[in-house]
Amino acid sequence: MGFLIRHGTVVSTKGRRQLDVRITADKITEMGVDLPEKGDEVVDAAGCLLFPGFIDTHTHLELNNGPGTLNSSDDFTTGTIAAVAKGTTFVMDMATPMRGQSLQDCLTTWDNFAEDNSSCDYSYHMSVIEWQDDMPAQIKAMAAQGITSFKMYMAYDNLRVSDAGIFEAMKAIKSVHGMLGIHCENGDLADELQAQFLSEGKTSPKYHPLSRPNVLEAEAINRYLTIAALVDLPVNIVHLSTKEGLEVVRAARKRGQKVFVESCPQYFLLNDELYNLPNFEGAKYVCAPPLRQPADIKALWGALTNGEINTIGTDHCDFNFATEKVLGKDDFSKIPGGLPGIETRGELMYTYGVAAGRITPEQFVGIMSEHAAHQFGLFPQKGVIQVGSDADIVIWDPNTTGVISAKTQLQNVDYTAYEGFPTQGSAQQVYLRGQKVAAYGQVINGQKGEKIARHASEYDFEL
Repeated sequence: MGFLIRHGTVVSTKGRRQLDVRITADKITEMGVDLPEKGDEVVDAAGCLLFPGFIDTHTHLELNNGPGTLNSSDDFTTGTIAAVAKGTTFVMDMATPMRGQSLQDCLTTWDNFAEDNSSCDYSYHMSVIEWQDDMPAQIKAMAAQGITSFKMYMAYDNLRVSDAGIFEAMKAIKSVHGMLGIHCENGDLADELQAQFLSEGKTSPKYHPLSRPNVLEAEAINRYLTIAALVDLPVNIVHLSTKEGLEVVRAARKRGQKVFVESCPQYFLLNDELYNLPNFEGAKYVCAPPLRQPADIKALWGALTNGEINTIGTDHCDFNFATEKVLGKDDFSKIPGGLPGIETRGELMYTYGVAAGRITPEQFVGIMSEHAAHQFGLFPQKGVIQVGSDADIVIWDPNTTGVISAKTQLQNVDYTAYEGFPTQGSAQQVYLRGQKVAAYGQVINGQKGEKIARHASEYDFEL
């Protein structure tokens, strides 16, 4: 016996239609009007939208960048419970090796973190934090195991690779038809500006965005895309945050370059005035890139409406305010960077995107699921409600209302960046590969996610 979801409106990037959906075992096996019950459990989704399970393209659930660094508050256990409860059925975590560690050893470490712990299906972006002569062979070995996307950094001394290393990595990634995403900030200048402010006794959180101004993102994006053009590799920009960075992307696309863009809810809903909050409260919002100004927020909403931003991830990376963010009390550069967000992405983007009239439900499906499935080698197994696809389905009630609060969240952290934000729309029920795993914001069974091997990225799918 399976499930028969009746009277819901199935949404894809191509449109929406009221259809019954039959789930048998872990797959969608039939769709149509007035399907017979055949002994299945009938679920009435009248008045609801049926979305494919959301895909979070960017999480840090096991962040630890080496000796002396902190572990993130959420791990695969707590973070994915918070995710799946609100409709995210697939997470793409940033697997990050230690210096000198092979990619294979890093993969083994992350598998140990996630296996039997994750409540979502999952895969990884494999980080390349140093360039060695055997790295092309290591990248090929990752692709053979279904890890087809990679992450690099232009900032952070312990993570960044030279432009020459990025160039070599791009050639190796192109050879496996993989996808590369880069954290685009000019790390040298960010470090220099930090040192300058600190030498002048400017230590509070308000100097965090001033040490990482918009132009540092735009310059790094331009450099990144210049290198990618030399290799002729389609690439991904993660957590785009500025109007200047957006203009660089537009110019590259106008030249015919293939560029994918990810952004995050914080860059649409929060601004840099939060760094001025009293009692060190601004530390809660320290992340990189930092929160920006209203003009940047306006530009990003315009780009989202126009279809210029492909995916919305979270860059979920949380640290407790009371015990960890306060470590930077006397030095803003020591505030652990990152925000919680894995739980709230769907409700926020629906409320302030769809319900506010900025994007359509079809666009919402694209940025939350379908585009990522294409881009990262998951389609049509994930990212769409159609016969033969995994039965990852979110029954979404567009009329429910709520208020985001740390007191009621499932994320394992002592604050939310969106405290008091009203929401409209929520996940009424969530199915993961045919199993009902959550209802009304709470996980209802112990179904565990699986690691999904991904095929090569689709560079040329239509948006």
